[in-house]
Amino acid sequence: MAREFIPVSEAKKLINETIIPLLPIKVSLNEAAGLVLAQDIFSISDVPPFNQSSMDGYALNFEGWQKNRSLLIDGITQAGPADSIPLEPQNARRIFTGAAVPSGADTVVMQEKTKVNETKLTLTDQDITAGLHVRIKGSEAKAGELALEKNCILTPGAVGFIAGLGIHELLVFPQPTVSIILTGNELQQPGVPLAHGQVYDSNSFALKAALNQTGIFTVNILSSEDTLETLTSVLSNALQQSDLVLLTGGVSVGDYDFVIRAAEANGIEQIFHKIKQKPGKPIYFGKKGKKYIFGLPGNPGSVMSCFYEYVYPAIGLLNNRKIDLKQIQTPINSAQKKAPGLTHFLKGFYDGYRVHDLKAQESFRLSSFAKANCLIKLEADQTEIKEGQVVEIHMLPSIQ
Repeated sequence: MAREFIPVSEAKKLINETIIPLLPIKVSLNEAAGLVLAQDIFSISDVPPFNQSSMDGYALNFEGWQKNRSLLIDGITQAGPADSIPLEPQNARRIFTGAAVPSGADTVVMQEKTKVNETKLTLTDQDITAGLHVRIKGSEAKAGELALEKNCILTPGAVGFIAGLGIHELLVFPQPTVSIILTGNELQQPGVPLAHGQVYDSNSFALKAALNQTGIFTVNILSSEDTLETLTSVLSNALQQSDLVLLTGGVSVGDYDFVIRAAEANGIEQIFHKIKQKPGKPIYFGKKGKKYIFGLPGNPGSVMSCFYEYVYPAIGLLNNRKIDLKQIQTPINSAQKKAPGLTHFLKGFYDGYRVHDLKAQESFRLSSFAKANCLIKLEADQTEIKEGQVVEIHMLPSIQ
């Protein structure tokens, strides 16, 4: 348990060492997109399950065509349940995309390269090869073979591939259930007039939007008065409902900051409390069994910086996606000065060539986050960064 201020690198190491993935669950294929596969997928049949035409045209036997050149059209084969009438070498059969190639045929010639005179077929393009435009049975996957390995992300393409195998249920690592607890008597909901001394809640809206970007759409929003008894009870409720609990505010050491004591009262093991960074020094991380708790600062700018740097990768550990912010080394547009000792995370905009630091960097302001697409990391031991100097930036998840 870390009780003193710790470096950013140590905080991330402790999160990686503490969080374990959620237990896999079985879901329908319609619910699997974006999740991580928790089992190897084996094909239960050949795909395609028959030799299949990839074109509208005519099915023929290549050697029969070479011998006869003019072929008798003996019928039509459409996609869907097919007859089993074999094709004679001297014949051809009208066929459509996706239809089963009749036995005896091994080649499909697209209709644009043919000429039909009553029931006789000739080819206008003589340069064809055997097997043309035929998808061979089992060419996509053979029955019993490994089709998709576990731990892969179920992209739309992967979901479609599995559906094509005839599989309708999967074992996956689920998204964590999440509760957000707002602390602070001063908070009011948008749309309601403010009393003197009140401010509008922005943290729950920003956090819920950020969680939506990770694929988590069911989020339990709770609020607590600034009393130890109330917060202890609300946190207890959240722990019963959720795998991950995020608290905003009340995580420092003031007279009305009760997060640490409420966590202790709920039997939560503290992993760390303070990080050598700006903004967001008093961030808290703890666990109770397989439940995980982040106490985030109350200032909106600090909340979002801490979410992206710590909570975002923690979610990736829980659902086994192992996501993290993409890191880029790039020149910075303006000189920076800072005191040594704290890692700074500045809101920035990366234009593809260099990063621009934004105005309104104070922790209580979100206007810079509204424009930012990255965080600029200034190392703890750095005191002066020159214009054009290469810095590390962490790209924020895109909504596109």
